[in-house]
Amino acid sequence: MATTTTTHTRPPFWRDAVVMKWLAQVAVLALVLTTLFFFANQAGDNLALRDIDTSFDFIDISPGFDISEGIDTKPDTGGRALWVGMVNTFRVAGAGLVMATLLGVLVGVARLSHNWLVQKVASVYVETFRNIPLLVQILFWFAVVTGGLSPLTEETGPIPGWLIISQKGASIPRVFAADGFYQWLVFLVIGAAVGRYVHYRLATKRDTEGGDTRPNLMAFGVLLAFAVVGWFAHPVFSWLGSVFNGIASGIDSIPVPLIQALLAAFIITATVLWIRRFLASFVTPAGRAKMTDDDIFRVVFAGVIGLIGTLVIVRWTGLSSWIHNSGRDFFEFLAAKFSSDRTGQPIDAMKPQVVVPGRFPQLGPSGLTATQWFLPVFIGVVIYTAAFIAEIVRGGILAVAKGQTEAASALGLKRSQLLRLVVLPQAFRIILPPLGNQYLNLVKNTSLAIAVGYADLVNVGTTLQNQSGKAIQVIAIWMLFYLACSLTISVIVNYFNNRMRIVER
Repeated sequence: MATTTTTHTRPPFWRDAVVMKWLAQVAVLALVLTTLFFFANQAGDNLALRDIDTSFDFIDISPGFDISEGIDTKPDTGGRALWVGMVNTFRVAGAGLVMATLLGVLVGVARLSHNWLVQKVASVYVETFRNIPLLVQILFWFAVVTGGLSPLTEETGPIPGWLIISQKGASIPRVFAADGFYQWLVFLVIGAAVGRYVHYRLATKRDTEGGDTRPNLMAFGVLLAFAVVGWFAHPVFSWLGSVFNGIASGIDSIPVPLIQALLAAFIITATVLWIRRFLASFVTPAGRAKMTDDDIFRVVFAGVIGLIGTLVIVRWTGLSSWIHNSGRDFFEFLAAKFSSDRTGQPIDAMKPQVVVPGRFPQLGPSGLTATQWFLPVFIGVVIYTAAFIAEIVRGGILAVAKGQTEAASALGLKRSQLLRLVVLPQAFRIILPPLGNQYLNLVKNTSLAIAVGYADLVNVGTTLQNQSGKAIQVIAIWMLFYLACSLTISVIVNYFNNRMRIVER
C-alpha cells in the first residue's frame, strides 16, 4: 500500500498575511511621518517667507508687565511669568477638583434621598446649573462679587479679623508651615511607619486569634504620640541639614556625561526587563506558547522606543543638565529647611487683615485670600462641574445591584452605613471613568478665567504674546501644558480604576 506525503509550501510574500500585516503597519507609519514632516517643512517655509520669528527667546527676556496675583507679581522673565500663570491655574483647578467632587457626591446622593424636599432641591440644582453655559455663570458670579458685596473697609466682616468678605474678595485665617515643619515632618514619617507596623500586627492577631484588637485606633494613637513628641523635640533632626548639603555637593560634582550614561543604561535596562517579563508571560508548563503577530510587534516596538530614548539621551544634553541642576537645587532646598537656625514651632497661623498702602484699602498678605478674580472662576467651575458629577454619582449608585442594598438593610445597617460600607465602594468602580472625564473638563474650563481677568496661564500668555508677538510659541506652550495636565489626570484615574476593579478567578 503506497503512502502519500503532503508538503506545505510557503505562499509568496504578497499573499502571506503576516508579511502583509507588517508591511501595512510600516507603510502607515512611514506615511504619517512623511505627512508630518511635509506639513512642518511647509509651515517653516511660510513662516520664514513672512519673516515670523519662531524662536523662544522671549522666555529669557523681561515681559514688561506685572501680574495681578500669584507667587511673583513682578516676573523678571517671560518664562517666569508663564510659570506664575501655571501656578495660578493649578490653584483654581486643584481646589476646584476637591470641592466639585465633594459637592457632586453630596448632591448625587441627595437626588436619591427619601426626603421629597431634599430630592427636589438636588434635582433643581442639577437641571439648572448644568444647562447654563459656564462662561455665563463665571460672569454672573463676577458681577455678584464685584457689585453685590460690600466695599472693603477696616471694619468689614462678617467677622472682622477672622472672616472678611467684600468686593475685593474673601479672606480667612491662614495656617502655614513654619520654621520647624520639616524637622517635625520626620517625626510624622517615622510615626506613620511605626503605626503601619502596629496596625499590621494587631490586624493579624485579630484575624488569627479573634477579638477586637482595634488596629486603626492603635495605629492612629502611635502616629499622634509621635506628632506630640515631635512638636517639642523636632530640633534634634537639624543635623539632617548637613547631610542634605553634602548630597547636594556630591551631585554638583557629578559630570553631566556620567548622568547621560546612567540615564541611557537605565532606559536600556528597563527595556530589556520589560521584554523579558513580556516573553516570560508566554511560558506555560507545556512549553512556550506561540506569540501572535501583535505580540511580536509589541516586542519590536518596545525595543525601538528604548533605542530612540537612548539616542535622545546621548545626543541631547538638556535633559541630563536639567536633572543635574534640579537634583542639586532640591537637596540645597532641603539643607536650608533643616538648618540649625530653624527651630521654631512647626505650624503657625495668621489672621487676615486689611491694609491701606495708599488711598484704597486692600486685603493683606497674612490671610488665606481668594481675590475678586479668583472667586468667580472657582465658584463657577465648582458649581458647574458638580452638577455633572452628581449625575455620575447617581447613575453609579443606581447601577449597584438592588440585592446589595436589601442584604445590607436585612443586616440592620443604617442608611448612612449602607451608603458608606456597601453602595459607594461598589458604585465608585462605575463612577471613576466618567468622573475622570469631568476632571479633565474642569481643568480645561479654567481657561475661561480670562473673561474676568484672573491671571491664569491663558491670561498671562495672551498678554505675553501681545507684548512679544510670539503667538505661535505661546499657543504651543498652552497646548503642551493642558496636554500634560490631561495625561496626568488620566494616569491617576486609570491607576485607581485598575486598583478598584473586581478581580475574577
